[in-house]
Parts: sequence; C-alpha cells; structure tokens
Amino acid sequence: MLPDNLSHLAAFAAVARHSSFRRAGEELGLSTSAVSYAIRNLEERLGVNLFNRTTRSVALTDAGQRLSERLLPVLHDLGDALEEMNHFRGSASGTLRINTSRAASYMLLMPFAARFLAAYPDIQLEIGEDDSFVDIVGSGFDAGVRLLEAVPEDMVAVSIGPNLRMAVVASPAYLAAREAPRHPNDLMRHECVRYRFASGRFYKWEFEKGGEAIELDVAGRIALSDVHAEVRAAVDGIGIGCVPEYYVNDLLDSGRLVRLLEDWCPPFPGFTLYYPRQRRVSSALRAFIDMARLEGRPSPSPD
Repeated sequence: MLPDNLSHLAAFAAVARHSSFRRAGEELGLSTSAVSYAIRNLEERLGVNLFNRTTRSVALTDAGQRLSERLLPVLHDLGDALEEMNHFRGSASGTLRINTSRAASYMLLMPFAARFLAAYPDIQLEIGEDDSFVDIVGSGFDAGVRLLEAVPEDMVAVSIGPNLRMAVVASPAYLAAREAPRHPNDLMRHECVRYRFASGRFYKWEFEKGGEAIELDVAGRIALSDVHAEVRAAVDGIGIGCVPEYYVNDLLDSGRLVRLLEDWCPPFPGFTLYYPRQRRVSSALRAFIDMARLEGRPSPSPD
C-alpha cells in the first residue's frame, strides 16, 4: 500500500540517507516538521515503523532497511526517466547540487556561478562547502569538486580548472627584521602561519625544484583553519604564510606582501569535478561540465 504522493517516499529516502530529519529537510527544501509529517504519514499507511527515533539519533528499523534497499534503485530509475525528458526541452533544467571545499568554492565555483546561471535560467545551483571528506552519494549531491588527489577512485573525474600554484608570502615588516629564506629548509628558523585541516592534521608545505622534492611540517605559534585568515596573519606580520596564489595576487601587486621561494613552487593540477560512475549525468550537470571546461579559467574575484 503506497501513498498517493511520491513526495513521502522521497522524504523517506532522504532521511534514510542522512539519518537526520533536519538534513533531509535541507536537501528537499522542506522544514523538519514537514519531513516528520511525511514520514509519519507513510508509516501510518504502511502500518509499520520505518525509523527508530531518539532525541539524539535516527536509525532505520528492519522494515525501514528493507524498504530502503528496494526503494532507492526505483527512485534512481524514476529520476533517470524524468531526466530523459530534458532532451526534449530547449535547454538544460533542474537542480544541481555540488559539494566542494571552501578553497574551490572561492577560487573556481563562485566566480563561475553568475555566468553559468545567466546562461541556464532553468537551473537551480546549490553549492555545499565542506573541507572534510563528504560522501556525495549518501549526502544527496550530484557531484563534488576537489583536488584530483582527493577524488575517490571509483568516480568519474573531469578537470574543470586551470593549474594552481602555492605562494609563500610574508609582509615587508616581518622581513625587515629577519633574513628572507633562500631554501625551503630555512623556513624552520622562521615563524610560519600553519593551516589545520578539518580532519585535525596540519598541512605540510610542499616544494619542488630540479627534481628535488621537500615536504616540511613547519613551526609557528599560530594555527588557522581558514585561508583568508592565513593571508591576514601574513599581512599583519605574524609570520610567513603558504597559500594558493589566487588569494594573494592583489596583495603582491600592491606590495603589502612579498613572495618568497617562488622557484620552489611549481604549478600542479587544479580542481576536478567528480560524480558516480554508475549514475546518469543529468542535463544540468552536463551543462555545468561543458561550460566549465570551455571557459577553462574563472574570472578574477571582485574581492
């Protein structure tokens, strides 16, 4: 006995993926109470409990697990069937949900978003920023954008951005009282602005020149988890920073920061968009990939 409206099944699938009524609501654009109502209505129609609920957790019951296993492939097939109808439209449409790191959002996606939305007025774009690893399938995203080294092996990977470079920078005031490093190992005698990932580990500064590769766990009395804060710390003379050059080009041009060890910082592959190999590529995602690859490089940030 199924509900008259498939929206209740969509709500069930979202709660099953996230183990959270709130996060399911965020995915579906509904309030938590609306999702809870949909699940309660579905359970009443089926005559079984689908979730065990406490104040701290939501978990599938045996019946809910069975329904999830049977239902999710059906919903995927239904989504594919509806997506095929976009081939009969004049342009791509639908909602495109992309998970990405804050750096990729700032450097690539946000500068690109305005042009993409102007070109495709029937597409809604949702960008979720998260520096920790995210299961894009389980979290309801269509695709992710990360550096190639972070892309899971079972995903289709598409390069959509230019090569990147790191920039080691310091303020003139900081360098006025100290000798500038001439070799990466000289950094171990300096105050450095450290970056801590969401996982808790520190970023190790990487250098390469003439076939010699060096990786340093630099020392410093300040550690931050935001690149903008790193740049501010370098400008304020707290220490030497190591950030993507995109963040500091204007500051280098104005002389507020000085670049160091530039010949030790070669380009490396930029951001990669990835999506599940077994999933049909929606018209919205295809449009995004095609336009991003065509442009190749985002416009400079207005900031």
